[in-house]
Amino acid sequence: MPETVPLPDEVIAAVRGARRVLVLTGAGMSAESGIATFRDAQTGLWETFDPSQLATHEAWVDDAAFVWAWYAWRIRLLGDAEPNAGHRALADLAAHREVSVVTQNIDDLHERAGSRVTAHLHGSLLELRCADCHEPYADQPALPDAPVERLSPESCPACGGEVRPGVVWFGEMLPQEAVQATEDAIEALEPGDVCLVVGTSGIVYPAAGYPAMALAQGATVIEVNPDESGVSDMCHHVVRGTAAHVLPALVAAVAQS
Repeated sequence: MPETVPLPDEVIAAVRGARRVLVLTGAGMSAESGIATFRDAQTGLWETFDPSQLATHEAWVDDAAFVWAWYAWRIRLLGDAEPNAGHRALADLAAHREVSVVTQNIDDLHERAGSRVTAHLHGSLLELRCADCHEPYADQPALPDAPVERLSPESCPACGGEVRPGVVWFGEMLPQEAVQATEDAIEALEPGDVCLVVGTSGIVYPAAGYPAMALAQGATVIEVNPDESGVSDMCHHVVRGTAAHVLPALVAAVAQS
């Protein structure tokens, strides 16, 4: 289990005093579970490819079997990953405060740790759907035991179209339901509530703008990140550490109140 880290008294006091906690998570949240960030995930057969060559509608139309092989392998790797101490701490926090989790991550580690996720802003790797009629695909896809260069996508039972991953590709709109749910969670914040920004670079919009929106609602914004991000300068408090090290200590302190 990761060692916890000392926390500023002001951070503990802020979360202790909050009624609602909005948690915004990015790739750093899952990195300690072995989930590579998007731009680090081009390995093996795909290491020479730019992400945009594997994550656009045009790439899918050009060679769906090549694109699907990469995503199918990522689904396989996700199945072997486990929620880390940070994921579990956020699930525990929900027993003490009203917690809304909004994530840019396409994995299901928050859910497997026990959190109810308000929004997956960039979709979910596991929520497959037809590329033609958009019907959800509920069956378990065939996944390779090792990376393969090409793998034919599953066929949609409704229309026979090819089944694609439920992620947001470059050039696609974010799911409107997820955006609306996020904005509703932000608007519910009041002075004294907390917005935790965990493991995000703070440069991808609209997610990068959400901490400022929380700030405008009067919430205390706290960043948990080992590195400086694009939103560090607008946060009330910054804790330099990883999610798996910081969040268990924070939740333990709140639980004692």
